[in-house]
Amino acid sequence: MSRGLIGAGIAVCAWSTGTILAKYIDMGSLAIGFYRFAFFALMLVTWMKLRCTPFRLRVIRDSMWGGIALGADVALFFSAVKLTSIVNATIIGSMQPIVVGVIAARFFGETIRARDALWSLVALGGAVLVVGASAGEDITDIRGDLLAAAAMLSWSAYFITSKNSKKTMTPTEFTAGTSLWAMAICAPLGFMFSQDMSWPSATNWGWLIAMAVASGLVGHAMMNWSLVRIPLWVGSTFTLLIPVFSALLAWVVLDERVNALQALGMAVVIGALAVVVRSQAAPSSIAAPIPEPSSPNTLI
Repeated sequence: MSRGLIGAGIAVCAWSTGTILAKYIDMGSLAIGFYRFAFFALMLVTWMKLRCTPFRLRVIRDSMWGGIALGADVALFFSAVKLTSIVNATIIGSMQPIVVGVIAARFFGETIRARDALWSLVALGGAVLVVGASAGEDITDIRGDLLAAAAMLSWSAYFITSKNSKKTMTPTEFTAGTSLWAMAICAPLGFMFSQDMSWPSATNWGWLIAMAVASGLVGHAMMNWSLVRIPLWVGSTFTLLIPVFSALLAWVVLDERVNALQALGMAVVIGALAVVVRSQAAPSSIAAPIPEPSSPNTLI
């Protein structure tokens, strides 16, 4: 399980770079999503070909629900921030571990100990503090909040389908298939929202490739790889680190200010999750280790 915990940690660190990289791309959110997922899918399909395990059409069928969930999350979150504040949308998104935890206990038979649940809620409170402490005077709209809630449910569905995908495909196949679906969803919605979907400039391509490698190859691929090795609720709880790492990266790279309340919230999230991770990594907490997949499609 320790390898899965490390993988999940690396994944959320990689996802945190997405917000920073997007700052340098002069394109709409859905256009970024389309080209990012297109390049990412191309990388994975090529990787599979080089490993003599070509991408098969059945993967598109088997990854459909995960891909729809991922594409819907991108589209719904983009629509939400048009109507409500990014702070509201991010805080609502932080509720994902609660939804996933309930599903994990009900349908995957995962046992969440009271102590772990308590520390997860502490981490959630810290994440809300990190985001809320940066709030400005943004105008909010209940319609935007509802769209943000729908995006959170879609993101939760993506995690659940990733966990369940091990029954029919490898993590690499699932990641490639969902990327193709997300690309297919972002394209028509980009035109619908009147975004410029034209070929990116050389500069934008450079940042898009960096995003595809960081958030995609490292983020999505590593988390999907980890979710077959760790409890679903643990992987979901790790996402609470995303606003923490994003704020730290913005402070280092973009010189954005981190106030005292944000710093306190970061310490709370990191400390609480450290307790959860230590509990999961303890030998006594591992009842039946999940066998390591032996398929050559596995990236790690």
